[in-house]
Amino acid sequence: MTAPSPAQTVQRLFPLLAEGKSAQAAALFADSVSFSIPHPPGLPWIPEVDSPDGMRTFFELLGTHVRTKEFELRQVIAEGDDVVLLGRMVSEVRKTGRDIDTAFALHATVRDGRITRYHLYEDTYAVAKAYFGD
Repeated sequence: MTAPSPAQTVQRLFPLLAEGKSAQAAALFADSVSFSIPHPPGLPWIPEVDSPDGMRTFFELLGTHVRTKEFELRQVIAEGDDVVLLGRMVSEVRKTGRDIDTAFALHATVRDGRITRYHLYEDTYAVAKAYFGD
């Protein structure tokens, strides 16, 4: 049996997260994780992360504070161990009822079948406006 490609490994995240399986999603990560999501200060769902346990905490906090309404993966670009996913997501901030509607780019790296990098880029202004208001 052939090992999954880096792109297949990263894409396994989304069905697991949609089903609320944060522990199984976190198990896709290596012992050491480079995690980055530029964000405005004060967002309660973006902790410091450097391990699979930290990823699980992130996924659980995200589910507590944000409800995914739409998720569209538009393009997957893979070269070697690096995978870039481009798409759009709409999420509701539970505290405010406001939507975050943003394009995103996720840069992930997979080594030895486990994700070592998770760097997400999205419209931080849209995130701040949905959480903090105008």
